[in-house]
Amino acid sequence: MPKVSEFYGIRIYQQFREHGVPHFHARYAGSKVSIAIETLETLSGDLPRRAYNLVLEWATIHRTELLANWNRSRQGILPEDIEPLP
Repeated sequence: MPKVSEFYGIRIYQQFREHGVPHFHARYAGSKVSIAIETLETLSGDLPRRAYNLVLEWATIHRTELLANWNRSRQGILPEDIEPLP
């Protein structure tokens, strides 16, 4: 699963040829979560509260890039890197 961003120890991934609702995956300190891109709803998993809030902040800023990467990865094209939180 290609990593598209990393910040504050949080790693963001988007899988190839993923199905279902457009989403991304975040991992932090042994925890992982899948989050819908359009609604930022948690689809599965969880993260510690602070890490989760940082992921939501980042995803809100980069929603357009996440959707573009979703479309690329569904076609088998590598997703592009996305800027981390400052």
